[in-house]
Amino acid sequence: MDNMNRENMGQRYCALIIGILFAVIGLAGFVPGLVSLPPTGAAIPVDTSPNIYSAGFGYLFGLFPTNLLHNIVHIVVGSVGIVAYTSSGGARLYNRGFAIAYALIAIMGLLPVAQTTFGLMPIFGINVWFNALTATVAGYFGFVQPTQTMPQMNTSPRS
Repeated sequence: MDNMNRENMGQRYCALIIGILFAVIGLAGFVPGLVSLPPTGAAIPVDTSPNIYSAGFGYLFGLFPTNLLHNIVHIVVGSVGIVAYTSSGGARLYNRGFAIAYALIAIMGLLPVAQTTFGLMPIFGINVWFNALTATVAGYFGFVQPTQTMPQMNTSPRS
């Protein structure tokens, strides 16, 4: 526990909070009452033949386009963040990896050809801005914030 006090808690809490947030969002995507049908003229018509993209497609909280695979990815990313919280190095690595990956995903969401993650997951609309915001926060804690450690006491005897 003493080592935990010396480690950079900001990085660890960032990994934990992002992990919990993404795990909750992923689980919420499986709750039918929280997912609404897409509006008319959305990126996927409701009456299309079943495929991986249309499986579970809807709008989480009426805002975030999601589908079955997107929910699973959020749960996995969230779980990894929660596990990364257990060590300072793991949290730093998670925050850096998350920042890079989700910044790239946000950029993909701005490109019309990649807005469906090549037919797998929806990353358009408000998802782009959510991904960019969380990537920015993770990037700050992973790359910008200096590692802060508590000063260690000198326990050697003086002569």
